[in-house]
Amino acid sequence: MEYLLHILILICIYIILSLSLNLLVGYTGILSIAHAAFYGVGAYVTALMALRLETPFLLNIVLAVIAAGVFGAVVGIPSLRLKDDYFVIATFAFQIIMFSVLNNLVEFTGGPLGLPGIPQPNIFGYEISTHIEFLILSLLLAGLVYWVSNRIVKSPFGRLLKSIREDEVFVKAVGRDISAAKVKIFIISASLASLAGVIYATYITYIDPTSFTVMESIFIISIVIIGGAANLKGSILGAAFLVALPELLRFIGLPNSIAANVRQILYGALLVIMMMWRPQGFLGEYAFGKSSEDRIHKLGDRSKRGNDA
Repeated sequence: MEYLLHILILICIYIILSLSLNLLVGYTGILSIAHAAFYGVGAYVTALMALRLETPFLLNIVLAVIAAGVFGAVVGIPSLRLKDDYFVIATFAFQIIMFSVLNNLVEFTGGPLGLPGIPQPNIFGYEISTHIEFLILSLLLAGLVYWVSNRIVKSPFGRLLKSIREDEVFVKAVGRDISAAKVKIFIISASLASLAGVIYATYITYIDPTSFTVMESIFIISIVIIGGAANLKGSILGAAFLVALPELLRFIGLPNSIAANVRQILYGALLVIMMMWRPQGFLGEYAFGKSSEDRIHKLGDRSKRGNDA
């Protein structure tokens, strides 16, 4: 039973990460490879505040969100002025820099040895320690992120993001400030991702830099693309599917060393298959990887067929 609860908690963590990244990848058409870095910011801020200053858990949540938002602004303001591939490279660079900082700032982050003994959450005198209690906390935070994300995508700001995704030149031509909109959603996405780090740090009670590598960022991107870009329910489905799928390998009886490699092969194969035959993912509305020109031509062809009829 505890094993099942553990898997459900991990699914909730990745639901938060995929929902927050979907705001960028699916709804705005911005590919970021730095999401694990913001996940790590949330985890390390929570751990350091709890270990060094013994601050309350609820305050740690607020501080983690603020810290991730600040890092999001520091990265987003200069990087979002770059175009497409150059922006991806910029976020990749930030991800590598953040990993190096966490790995080498030994006095502050513990370096490769990490930070053990992180206190579990204490909310108004009630300590959360059991698996079922952590699952409830994880569900509450995942539900909060879903609610916030849903409010964003259904708001006028959300419609602006979709317009930027479909035709950035047109949005700029009608006088909208696309740079400000991109920076704003980048900061929001980073802040929401930090909540996953809060849960992870207090649940596992130990963190180290290897949990927040570029491979973790790629895994989160895979969840968004396979589950469905520009569909919040797709993020939930993708997280549940990709977190639970490797656990099935345990029932096959493969050695751990082989199972780890098979897991990576499965992720890669699924991503290739989805990009070739269903680039919008299981439930997605946005075919990730297609240019706005391709979509405009497609709309034009539909219009032409309608006129011919």
